[in-house]
Amino acid sequence: MAYLERDGKQVYYEHHRGAGGRPIVLVHGWGATSECWDTTLTALLDAGHEVALIEHRACGRSDKDFDDVSVEAIASDVVALVRHLGLDRPVLNGWSLGGAVVVAAAAELGDEISGVVLTGGASPRYTATDGWPHGGAPADTEAVLAGLAADRPATFRGITSAVAAKPLSDDLMQSIWLQFMQTGARAADTMRGLIDLDQRELLAGLSVPVLSLHGTDDAFVSFSGAQAGIELCRDGRLVEFAGVGHAPFLEDPETYRAELLRFLA
Repeated sequence: MAYLERDGKQVYYEHHRGAGGRPIVLVHGWGATSECWDTTLTALLDAGHEVALIEHRACGRSDKDFDDVSVEAIASDVVALVRHLGLDRPVLNGWSLGGAVVVAAAAELGDEISGVVLTGGASPRYTATDGWPHGGAPADTEAVLAGLAADRPATFRGITSAVAAKPLSDDLMQSIWLQFMQTGARAADTMRGLIDLDQRELLAGLSVPVLSLHGTDDAFVSFSGAQAGIELCRDGRLVEFAGVGHAPFLEDPETYRAELLRFLA
């Protein structure tokens, strides 16, 4: 296994060299691991792409006891990974909270990347605020975090059941739950930091193309927010997944992979 040394701790990553296709970095959602990308990874490698995957601080195989687990800190790990591996103008793809991570990383990397993909991305905002009527209330997120503090397994089981609007197999649902169960206690602080995070200026400032792949029935990141977010981009395109929830790469994998490969090409 490969690790980046960051702030005296270790961040897990994988690097699949591919066969000369455009590099892409896959950043999972809050509480998940890079295992969520399994079928997407296979399709990308089959198409010849170089792929890097990274696991958030306090998630999966990364150390759980980082002092700083903010979106900005995780984004700095993505920046460090791109430069450590010498990736040639990769595309950054982030799911859910990973969307906020890749927007922050893209803002720092500038012309070192060639594009951004938001997969149900929690950017530019996760919660509603003045001038942004999209998303839930901060109290909703705090209630989930309180549930985790009281009963992690049951709360993560509930989160798992809400990930998809379309039926997923029992095995896949169990896999998602087991990924959630690998998170450390500090991951709650990552989610809490998302409540007030506002990336409207960052998203509007990106000079690279942005592709948003978003389900209309997403229970976590509002579809209306995805619509409003893509309108901020200089060069953005939204692909609507009708009847799909928060995980289009699992609920409609064929369409998802086709759109992703088209963007990379």
